[in-house]
Amino acid sequence: MQTLNMPDKKGYYGEYGGAYIPELLFNNINELEQNYLKIIHSTEFQKEYHDLLENYVGRPTPLYHAKNLSEQFKTKIYLKREDLCHTGSHKINNTIGQILIAKALGKKRILAETGAGQHGVATATVCALLKLECIIYMGQIDMHRQEANVIRMKMLGATIIPAISGSKTLKDATNEAIRGWINDPDSYYLIGSAVGPHPYPDMVAKFQSIISKEIKQQLLKAEGMEEPDLVIACVGGGSNAAGAFFEFIDSKKTKLIGVEAAGKGIDTGYSAATMTLGTTGILHGSRSIIMQTKDGQIIEPHSISAGLDYPGIGPLHAFLGKRKRALYLNVTDEEALQAAFNLTKQEGIIPALESAHALAILNKLELHKDQVLVINLSGRGDKDLPTYLDHYHEK
Repeated sequence: MQTLNMPDKKGYYGEYGGAYIPELLFNNINELEQNYLKIIHSTEFQKEYHDLLENYVGRPTPLYHAKNLSEQFKTKIYLKREDLCHTGSHKINNTIGQILIAKALGKKRILAETGAGQHGVATATVCALLKLECIIYMGQIDMHRQEANVIRMKMLGATIIPAISGSKTLKDATNEAIRGWINDPDSYYLIGSAVGPHPYPDMVAKFQSIISKEIKQQLLKAEGMEEPDLVIACVGGGSNAAGAFFEFIDSKKTKLIGVEAAGKGIDTGYSAATMTLGTTGILHGSRSIIMQTKDGQIIEPHSISAGLDYPGIGPLHAFLGKRKRALYLNVTDEEALQAAFNLTKQEGIIPALESAHALAILNKLELHKDQVLVINLSGRGDKDLPTYLDHYHEK
């Protein structure tokens, strides 16, 4: 049965998706497309994947009733604690899944891109676990603002290649990773978000869907119901949101809100709010909504969060937005910072700057006491402490 969370056979969600790739990558993508579902559904894969999720990642992650935050906003708020995963974010759910696919395909060298560094750390972690060579592409600017994650990746044995073109952030790291894959077609490209050519958006969404599967089970125990009134998640490319939304996409009850980075404001020219500012185009191998000029040149994104300054969005999210199944809003750098400081003081949890964007949207919603909300806390804030410290002193 075709459902809204599944692409068609060619990898399209409605008009979005597909595989727009250079000829030199055709064999790689075709090999992956022909085999990924067979591998994922195999007994051997499922056994190893779920064993690692439980005993290595630390799943299931808690669904925490944030009583102080609930009292502040006069509603019932649960936090899905992906920040408690091994490596500090949801990214490990996907890297474990993809590394097992790479292993099944006989790949020995792994390439990946990273922005905030969390996907890079998660990739380097699983490569260390399975003794595979790891090459991480990271924007030069992101390497400076996420130095702690750079150190972690190096300790894990990864080679880090700085992207020094363009904005020197996530978009450019992705460009370099794709070029690296073209030059080394025998390697495996481990994409970190629900973007890229088919089958990557579907594959990443499937691996991250463990988040919403657990939410349903945990909410049934906590509230006697599987479906909350609202699920909220931050969106850059869109992997944590795809995971948090996945099991609720066909629900008639649960509303879905994705929160993008408005940066300094959507009218300032320093923003990453793709769903507000973008138009249909092709970026990094798929047709989606992207930030571009009238003649198709990419507009450089901006966000205080290294994981959200991407000039596009995954095709699943573009589709859900067009179908009005999910609502995509945005908050500024300053609003995200204040939401992070607020959660820290209210609940004793320091969130990643990415996750703080999801928290910040609470100030813009009409909420009532009978609602049950789930916010996906996609990562912890250790990596962002230098930024928090800079802005905390300004208060």
